[in-house]
Amino acid sequence: MEMRDFTFIRQIFSPGTVMKFEWICLLTFAMSAASIAAEPRLVGRVEIPSAVPDKSGEQGSLEGGIPANQWGGYGSGIAWLGTGNRYAVISDRGPADGATTYRCRFHIVDINVSPRGAIGMELLETRLLSNATGLPLVGSLKALPDSGIPAARFDPEAIRPSGRGTFYISDEYGPSILEFNSNGRQVGQLPIPEKFLPLHPAADPNLELPPLNVRGRQPNRGIESIAISPDGNTITALMQGPLIQDGALDEMNKRIGVNLRMLEINRANKSTREFLYQLDQPTNACHEIEYLSPGKFLVIERDSKSGVGAAVKQIIEIDTREATDISQIASLPTKEIPAGVTPVTRKLFIDLLDPRWKLAGESFPEKIEGITFGPTLKDGSRLLLITSDNDFLPLPTFVYAFAVTP
Repeated sequence: MEMRDFTFIRQIFSPGTVMKFEWICLLTFAMSAASIAAEPRLVGRVEIPSAVPDKSGEQGSLEGGIPANQWGGYGSGIAWLGTGNRYAVISDRGPADGATTYRCRFHIVDINVSPRGAIGMELLETRLLSNATGLPLVGSLKALPDSGIPAARFDPEAIRPSGRGTFYISDEYGPSILEFNSNGRQVGQLPIPEKFLPLHPAADPNLELPPLNVRGRQPNRGIESIAISPDGNTITALMQGPLIQDGALDEMNKRIGVNLRMLEINRANKSTREFLYQLDQPTNACHEIEYLSPGKFLVIERDSKSGVGAAVKQIIEIDTREATDISQIASLPTKEIPAGVTPVTRKLFIDLLDPRWKLAGESFPEKIEGITFGPTLKDGSRLLLITSDNDFLPLPTFVYAFAVTP
């Protein structure tokens, strides 16, 4: 509608009515423009090789002759550090799925995204992790207490700056959320309710399943996600899959459950709340979670397929503000929502396999696992980075950059 159209309107309506009509039109235009602007926009993508040395300074080889300083798996988690192009990225438990004593670590990197979509990553520092007593944290499944291994097992999957110079890192083995100083030494730990913990941790994942374990996280389905509020007071974590007691498995220990628990932790008083998140399919899993606004988050939900077989690689926007606290529910059903419970609401935010992005195809990775907002771009939108985890295999790590209107 142009100004001459408003002139015609003035000729047939009273001045007050015209003013109201013009206001409604302008408001409609503004809402329409905001809706268009809010649509995420792909800025660029890049494949970054990882079979190069990191900055740990470690020498020698791990079991099987694997280099101890291999820079891989670092797409498991990513967090913007709040200034410039500086990020922390986290490597997971190392090569060979927990069969090596790979020293757990995180890295400081610069990721530069040009206006034309070119992405470059520079590795600046590598920091090795140890527990509060100085014991090295390693990826080995066998590094349990009383195992004789001079280390403790740890499977880092997510990293977030605390806002006070430290980092929160999630451990899928525990599951746990530990706090580390900038040098990688543990300085704290957040409370995790007992229902999340396996009764009998074991070096063999099969021995962590029923009937030996009847509660807690499934093997390889612990905490892979952390979000933290801007004031640093609330930490939110989402399980990768349902707890064993929440109808997760059938009699053959096949995954059939869809009801996940979302854990909210108050840092000041250590109180917790839990919410229900429903997977689309029992074969899907949730990975990173990123703070969006009070009660709202972005969540990665994906399947376990790669290449042309990939079907679910989604960023879901969720809202917990009307969700029911399910802390007092000891066991959830496999698929149904318990009476009186309102789950978190979910809606699709970005489908990475949408043809318009031109990302899908033979090279699309299986494990989309990291997500973080970055700095504000020149057009006022926020940079959103999404990363893949190559599991230390001879595969690239993918970085996808989107622009998102606040």
